Amino acid sequence: MNIVIAEPLAQAAIDFLKSRPGWNVIVSNPREYTQHLANAEALLVRSAVRVTEWVIKQAPKLRVIGRAGAAVDNVDLAAATAAGVLVMNTPGGNAASAAEHTIALMLSMARHIPQANASTKAGKWEYRKFLGSELRGKTLGVIGLGSVGREVVKRARAFEMRVVAHDPYVTPQLAKDAGVELVPLADLYQRSDYLTVHVSLTAETHNILNKEAFAQMKRGARIVNCARGELVDEAALLEALQSGQLAGAALDVFEEEPAGPGNPLFAIDTLLATPHIGGATEEAQEIVGLRIAEQVVEYLQNDVAINAVNIPSLSAEQYRSAAPFIDLAEKLGILAAYLSTGNPKLLRLTYFGRVADMNTILLRNAGLAGALNRSAAIKANVVNSRQLAADRGWSVAEVHDKTLAHAESIRVELETDAGITAVEGAVVMGKPRLMHVDGIYCEAPLNGPLVCVESTDCPGVVGHLGTVLGSNNINITNFSLGRSESGKPFEAISIISTGSVVPQSVLDQITANPAVKLARSVVIS
Repeated sequence: MNIVIAEPLAQAAIDFLKSRPGWNVIVSNPREYTQHLANAEALLVRSAVRVTEWVIKQAPKLRVIGRAGAAVDNVDLAAATAAGVLVMNTPGGNAASAAEHTIALMLSMARHIPQANASTKAGKWEYRKFLGSELRGKTLGVIGLGSVGREVVKRARAFEMRVVAHDPYVTPQLAKDAGVELVPLADLYQRSDYLTVHVSLTAETHNILNKEAFAQMKRGARIVNCARGELVDEAALLEALQSGQLAGAALDVFEEEPAGPGNPLFAIDTLLATPHIGGATEEAQEIVGLRIAEQVVEYLQNDVAINAVNIPSLSAEQYRSAAPFIDLAEKLGILAAYLSTGNPKLLRLTYFGRVADMNTILLRNAGLAGALNRSAAIKANVVNSRQLAADRGWSVAEVHDKTLAHAESIRVELETDAGITAVEGAVVMGKPRLMHVDGIYCEAPLNGPLVCVESTDCPGVVGHLGTVLGSNNINITNFSLGRSESGKPFEAISIISTGSVVPQSVLDQITANPAVKLARSVVIS
């Protein structure tokens, strides 16, 4: 068994791998590791090595790629999957380190430690200049209650801080257990003295801290970002710091890395910057190194895939049969998540017809992944979604209904503390297709940018939708309308396929019509 270690790894991890009888462990480096790929059966990396399609092609015997860390954006997952190579990571291994760094940055801003250090070393004694403030009694806003966010909460409470949090993908019970108050994002902005963000980068979270967010915050608030650089609009942050709207900001991550001296934020004295070292502690590196070594051994010796991020456990024949329905379940999960309101607590999948006779584990996991990925800190897929759902306090239910006569289909119901959203679809001509929304027949393709509108079924609504989209140069590529006569007034669902993603400003124009109850923009890839 040939194991190639392409980057520095904890010695305990290397020793563990070398202790396997008959294993040849090659400790290399990012410049030379490719010369060992021809016979490699496992490749272990951290963040510096980019495992591209070309790299994978150089390793025809490769069975597993182990990433010592959570993010796998340096691994070409599509190429690995196509080559039949399992990719695994170690999520949560550096959560404590990232949380401690977050608190350290907060303390540094509160007590002006970097500035005081520079001043004192310059021979000055400016003790009056560096009057600080305590964390005690301040309100900390936490966006994202994943593994790092929860660790931050634990430490903040030790400093006697009040903690409020926003995470639409955890249950109220989980937040209660963590000792935090779940609040809407606008409330969190308004109440926070300090704000820290711990979410993954998605279309929804990109630039979540922007000009509008800063304007809603208390004057003199401070922010911390140890998650992803793209979560913060750096131009808006610069303006907020210059105007004094924000008293300080601490960034461990940036939109472009490495962040060069030309970054205008570096000229601001109230900006504290560190070079993406949130998870860089001896303890964290040993934890993730040893974990990935143990996972690789478990897979190569026992075929047990722990923290796999790409390959489902199916034979080729089973996968070909189930693949269209796996795709359908995931897209229905995405749609249900975007149409729902409130904090989820249960996802129920009902399978009809021939689908009910399948092994539905992967269908269930795909539906969960779709629902989770609207705001999960870790990318959910058919392998890890069940655990991610459990971590967020979700319950999962499956119903195999073989009695109904209608076509093979899947219904996904997402139950939140505000109600239940139900969507149902089928595979038509090999493609996933929506059939029902909340019991209303509304057939539409499940792909690309969509606008989903719930309204009263009355004259003028369809014309209003067309006018708003047209006036904003948004092309309608498909329009499906369904109506229910069970209620008074009648209810209608419109699913509109568009040529481009519809921004919130346009959705606001749509909902300006009093007949429109809800308008959501959804991107289904």
